[in-house]
Amino acid sequence: MNNQDLDQRIGARIRTERESRGWSLSELATRASVSRAMIHKVERGDSSPTANLLGKLSGAFGLSMSTLLARAEISQGRLLRKADQPVWVDPATGYIRRHVSPRSDIPFDVVHVTLPGNKEVPMPASAYAFLRQLVWVLEGELVFVEGQTQHEMKEGDCLELGPPMDCIFKNQTERPCTYAVVLLNVS
Repeated sequence: MNNQDLDQRIGARIRTERESRGWSLSELATRASVSRAMIHKVERGDSSPTANLLGKLSGAFGLSMSTLLARAEISQGRLLRKADQPVWVDPATGYIRRHVSPRSDIPFDVVHVTLPGNKEVPMPASAYAFLRQLVWVLEGELVFVEGQTQHEMKEGDCLELGPPMDCIFKNQTERPCTYAVVLLNVS
């Protein structure tokens, strides 16, 4: 699936989630603290959403970003081969997100992320409201800022996130950082 197709599917999923709740574009914009025009562009597939925007929209829906993207990306099935794992690239940072786990009734997801060197991705607390998470650094170094606390992580380190708060994933090196995020949906 190419990025344009994925943008179309993500936009259609956002529209479906919004309409299933009976929300107008304006109501979703207010709940997510983003512009109505941006949501309209994303729903039409005219704009590729950033990771931060997806975090805000998923939080407004009471979903994890992973769940929102999985609903747009993955068909049902117990085996999800690497070639079929949806890959999404954040247009703002080049952050690469690969959804590893199959779509199922098990309430967790596994996501493989590559964060390019000298980049950072902020995420609003609303993106984590219904989740427990682990971040496991597979390669490189990651600085994870959780509210006022900064965690400097190296290859092999694994962090359980605390209560939902605004956070930032930072790669302060020249090399890409690869990490896995394991999300448990507790809603």
